[in-house]
Amino acid sequence: MSMTTGNVQWPPSLWAAQTPPGPDLPELRGSVQTDVVVIGGGFTGLSTALHLREAGVDVAIVEAMEPGWGASGRNNGQVIPTLSRPDPDDLVARHGAAGERFVAMLRDSAAALFDTVRRYGIEAEHEQAGWVQPVHTPGRIKIAERRFKQWSKFGADVELLSRDQTRDMLGSEAWHGGFWNRTGGHINPLALARGLARTVLGLGARIYARSPVINFERHGERWVVRTPQGEISARALVLASNAYSGEFSKALAPQIAHEVMPVLSWQMATQPLSDNVRRTIIPARQAMSDTHGELYFARYDARHRLVTGGAVIGPGNKAERLKARVGERLQRLWPQIGEVRFDYVWNGYVGMTTDYMPRIHRLGPDAYGWTGCNGRAVALTIPLGAELAKAVRGVPENELALPFTEPVTIPAHALLRPFAPLMLLLYRYRDAREIG
Repeated sequence: MSMTTGNVQWPPSLWAAQTPPGPDLPELRGSVQTDVVVIGGGFTGLSTALHLREAGVDVAIVEAMEPGWGASGRNNGQVIPTLSRPDPDDLVARHGAAGERFVAMLRDSAAALFDTVRRYGIEAEHEQAGWVQPVHTPGRIKIAERRFKQWSKFGADVELLSRDQTRDMLGSEAWHGGFWNRTGGHINPLALARGLARTVLGLGARIYARSPVINFERHGERWVVRTPQGEISARALVLASNAYSGEFSKALAPQIAHEVMPVLSWQMATQPLSDNVRRTIIPARQAMSDTHGELYFARYDARHRLVTGGAVIGPGNKAERLKARVGERLQRLWPQIGEVRFDYVWNGYVGMTTDYMPRIHRLGPDAYGWTGCNGRAVALTIPLGAELAKAVRGVPENELALPFTEPVTIPAHALLRPFAPLMLLLYRYRDAREIG
């Protein structure tokens, strides 16, 4: 069932059920001033504030609900130092030198997350066991080969896996080889968000919760951010609301809200697996997500639950339909698992772009923002926050790992949004064939 804390309704997730409450935070009331204002208290906003406070910069976060309420606290918690589809050569071809700097940041993104957790003693159930992407048809081994070649060129700690190695690593005959990045892993994402919130507060940042931003405007040399009960004036601004940019106010940043399609991502957690079964299913506890468009993914939590998920379209009881569909999938991948029971099923938005690339923008003088996580923001957001912190501190653009673009909205966004889940039919068609 859903949980309510501080008048905020949380999704009925494993993470909300198992994670200690976050810090007690005020709402934004009246007029406040700061040097940098950050809109959004997810991973990007919290990381930006962390790195600004490390540099001694005054910063305040304005969050619509509570830190981690959005995608940062709802996801599967896989720490993956790649994008979902684009590879290094794609980024460099599009963005040149800035693309190269972004690739280097992405290469080190998982390590940056785990290093941050360890440096500040954040209890986030973190396991740096690596991330593996197995391939589900023989022809798609080309994906793993391409990724291995390109990431090796940029110095990533990666390995190309044979079919036998993949079988031994995952405990399943379902895949035909794979790509392994040793720096990846998994975390409890809500624990990370709440731990980062406590950390930035301890460093002297301010966080205002339950204060959805209505809009922001340039007034003279300052940015003014308005909420229902207050406003905050700042020299610089960072927009870090990602897939939820259009969910609380249509006037917040419509160009950015309309360049991503918010798509529901469903997550699920099984009952804890027995020791003897667990020793045969991903025994070394890597995070795993494969090459299906309708993604197959799984990792363990600290209580030895298999945390996975799926996709569903059409009316009806989606949670129960997912339990049946994903339960059958797990039995097909790992026959030794036996009867599958799910204790938690929940969902949240992922911000998808048409080309699976993130979008990073200049919003005006000393103002920056980004969107388009495409399901890979957990690792990326920590060093991205560091780069955004550099940007608002005046670090030259040619030293930033930020490939800036202009916002490009999706035509007929409002009309297309209800039909976005139908892409699942195309994914299923492609998944059954040798189509990339």
